[in-house]
Amino acid sequence: MIPNRSFRPPAVTAREKLLEAAVKLIRSNGFAATSVDQLCAEAGVTKGAFFHHFASKEALGVAAADYWSVSTAAFFAEAPFHALPDPVDRVLGYLDLRIALIGGPPEAFSCVAGTLVQEAFRSSAAIRVAAEASIMGNARALEADLDAAVARCGVSGTTGASLARHVQAVIQGAFVLAKTQPEESAATVAREQLVHLRRYFAMLFGREAREE
Repeated sequence: MIPNRSFRPPAVTAREKLLEAAVKLIRSNGFAATSVDQLCAEAGVTKGAFFHHFASKEALGVAAADYWSVSTAAFFAEAPFHALPDPVDRVLGYLDLRIALIGGPPEAFSCVAGTLVQEAFRSSAAIRVAAEASIMGNARALEADLDAAVARCGVSGTTGASLARHVQAVIQGAFVLAKTQPEESAATVAREQLVHLRRYFAMLFGREAREE
């Protein structure tokens, strides 16, 4: 499955094809540099079909963030690490999966919501809100395991919610760093940041860091 596993079933409807085109083009070109004509060409649909489903390019951006949220949430919810009995193992298992998913050029592993909000946080409140829901939704999905790990290990001075936001900050930052690199080294740089994050949690929760 890893790296670059698709989180989503094949697109069938025109709307799904446009959303898949948005995922691909936003990751590779950015939102501002992606035109409606490019989206239609990539999806293989007419401009009339685009405006049947989306009132504007901004509306497409909001829908793309929501589409990304739903598909990634479902993927992570089904991941095997949830079956581990120890919450520390579940947290480390989540990070192992995030590390394993990074491969290829940045457009193959970067976050659609993160890319959208980097470009549009001032120009589109609607896209900012949709991206916030996506990124913080991923953070909230890890909170319960982090709270349980904090309680089990007697960690003080922090909460699961705060640590979950830190996880997202490192992941999003890793993707930004990857975009600064030549294609052949981008994934290595991104993985390195998540390996450091895993080591931090292993130390925080009294586990020896994994040998790399």
